[in-house]
Amino acid sequence: NGVGNDTSGILVLGATNIPWALDSAIRRRFEKRIYIPLPEAPARTRIFQLNVKDTPHTLRPEDFKYLGQITERYSGADIATVVRDALMQPVRKVQSATHFKWVEGPVRGSGASADPSQTQSMRRYLTPCSPGDRGAQEMRWTEVEGDDLLEPELTLGDFLKSLQTTRPTVSEKDVAEQVKFTSEFGQE
Repeated sequence: NGVGNDTSGILVLGATNIPWALDSAIRRRFEKRIYIPLPEAPARTRIFQLNVKDTPHTLRPEDFKYLGQITERYSGADIATVVRDALMQPVRKVQSATHFKWVEGPVRGSGASADPSQTQSMRRYLTPCSPGDRGAQEMRWTEVEGDDLLEPELTLGDFLKSLQTTRPTVSEKDVAEQVKFTSEFGQE
C-alpha cells in the first residue's frame, strides 16, 4: 500500500525461482512477470565488498574485482556464503597452527585510538606462523592468552580456498529455464 505515486491501491509482489511451476491462473493474476538475472561481474564485486564490510583484510580493489570476475553464476546469497566461509579461514589458521611467533601490532580495544592521525601505541602479539619462521615457538592456540593473540588478516587466498568448496547454487540449466520462461510469459 502506498508504493510509488499510487496510494489508492495495494501492490502484490511475488518472487519465485521456479516461475514455470506456477499454473496459468496464478500467472494471469500477476500483470508483469520480470526476470531479474544473476548479478554480473561488477555487481558481484560490490557484493563481495559489502559482505566483507570493515573486517580487517589485505584485499586490494583489484582483488575484489578478480573475485567478481571468477564467480560467474553466483547469486548474492552464494557470495555471502563464500564470504562467511572465507572469514573463518583465519580462525582455522589459528586453530590448526603448531607454531606462533611474536610480532608488533597496534594496541587494540578500549585504550586504542580510532583516529588514524594520532600515534598508535604498539605492543607485542603472538600470531600463527610456519615452523621455519624466525622466532617460531612450538605451541597450540590454547596456550596463547586471548589478549596476546593476533589473528591473521583476511586474504585473497582465503577467498580462493573457500571458492574451492563453495559452488554456485544456480546451474546453467536453471538460467536457461528462466530465460525460456521470460521469453514466453515475461517482460524484459
